[in-house]
Amino acid sequence: MLVAAWGMTMKRREFLELTASAFAAVPGLAHADPANKMATVGYLWHAGNEKEESPYYEALIEGFSKLGYVDGRTFRLLHRFPNEMPDRFRSMAAELVASNVDVLMGGAVGSAYLRAATKTIPIVFMFVPDPIGLKWVQSLAHPGGNMTGITNFGAEIASKRLQLLKELVPGLSRVGLLTNSKLEHTAIYVRVMTATATALGLTLKTFDALSLEEMEPAFDAMVEAGVQAMTPAQGGTAFQGRHVIPKLALARGLPMCAYSRETFEPGALISYGVDQLETCRRSAVFVDKILKGASPSDIPVEQPTKFELLINLNTAKALRINVPLQLRLTADEVVD
Repeated sequence: MLVAAWGMTMKRREFLELTASAFAAVPGLAHADPANKMATVGYLWHAGNEKEESPYYEALIEGFSKLGYVDGRTFRLLHRFPNEMPDRFRSMAAELVASNVDVLMGGAVGSAYLRAATKTIPIVFMFVPDPIGLKWVQSLAHPGGNMTGITNFGAEIASKRLQLLKELVPGLSRVGLLTNSKLEHTAIYVRVMTATATALGLTLKTFDALSLEEMEPAFDAMVEAGVQAMTPAQGGTAFQGRHVIPKLALARGLPMCAYSRETFEPGALISYGVDQLETCRRSAVFVDKILKGASPSDIPVEQPTKFELLINLNTAKALRINVPLQLRLTADEVVD
């Protein structure tokens, strides 16, 4: 009788282990609330709607899709669009936290508000210049808290952007940096870019624009200050104004170095930076690991490995700038 009972117990145990394994193997279910049977991921964007977040919005969905995640079927993806408004960032971050999501996601701007809203829910960030300097993680290899993700900026990138401008603009000595001082990470861009400019024998001047309405006055101030070229610090307003900023620069005869394909395509002279669409796709991998049981404190922060050099010869012609053949040959894409 004991043998029979023991055999029944073993069979039941095996059944439960098999069921648990199958449950954990399904994307989005390992950390899901048993009552909902579905994990929930909340993303705090920065623009006003899905269209304004294109193409990053689509890249994020694509990243999840490649891992087998389908919104509404294998997991739930909650989106919030604060439209660059600090009060909406704060309220929407709190709203996502109150929604009892399993993982939170955001860019450099949104993640700062998410971090202020919770110290326990895992946060996957992207487009962050220096998570150690921001004190978001203890180290890249061992984040140590509830945050991990992907960086997109460093001294090497800053140096390359300024070197490109110096190579293209004869006699370049003064470069303008378009900033938004209200963003937490702006100070990092200013510090790194200033140090790099000094090393290259350049003077870097910062021009603040807290909104789209302040962009044009900022460019007028650049001209008045005798700036000979410009580049924007990465951030929400710089992306939000991506269709305006290159046009403002060109109208004032200022060669512009963008930081991504999306900020280059509206008409910047050049761009050097990370493939940000790939960053969005890659961020889904971090969420997948967390939903399958990994702790963000143990998931190393990734540094970018793929960079793009883009050149617009039409803009160069309008600015009467000669782009050396060697630079054209090394570019990932040349617009002619």
